[in-house]
This record gives sequence, C-alpha cells and structure tokens, in this order.
Amino acid sequence: MMQLWERGPQRPTDLARLLGSDAATMTRTIQRLEKAGFVRRLSSPIDKRATIVEPTAASNALRQEVERVWLDLESSVAGGLTPDQQTEAIEVLSRIEDSLARATTHTG
Repeated sequence: MMQLWERGPQRPTDLARLLGSDAATMTRTIQRLEKAGFVRRLSSPIDKRATIVEPTAASNALRQEVERVWLDLESSVAGGLTPDQQTEAIEVLSRIEDSLARATTHTG
C-alpha cells in the first residue's frame, strides 16, 4: 500500500519489481487487497491490455495510521542507534538482502 500511496497507481508488474516479488505472489496480494476493498484494478488508459492498481478511499483513510505505526516500529528498532549507526545498519542489511537474492536466483 505504501508504494501505491507514495508513487500513485501502478501496474502489478511494476509493483512486483519495486517490492522484489514475483508475479504470482503480487497477483494474490492484489486480489486479497481488492477483496478487502483497499485497491481497485482498472484498465490502463495507455494500453488496454495492461491493468493498473490504485488505492481506494478505504485504504487512503488508513494511511496516516499505517505511517504512524511504521514510524513507531522504526523508532523501537533503531531508536537507540546514532544516525551513522542507522546508515551502517541499512547498508549491511542491503548487502545481506542482495546476497540472499543472488543465492536464491542461483539455486532455484
């Protein structure tokens, strides 16, 4: 939802790429969000074969609460770190994520 709120309506393939997901997982996620009333799928005005996913008023109503919870989580996890330590932790975790992604690509 945060990607849709921040970047606006997206194609499912673009969302999958942004989130490092596969197409099947993204399709199931979008279906669940649509069933819950948080997103809607529309035909692309540019390419009628493509689908665009956009947030609904129901999800927009939750945005401030979700962002507040996210900030609380960040604070509880990294609140005791200095800004330099936070930057270093993010860099290390990004390298670990990249390594895991490469490992799963080579083994799968």
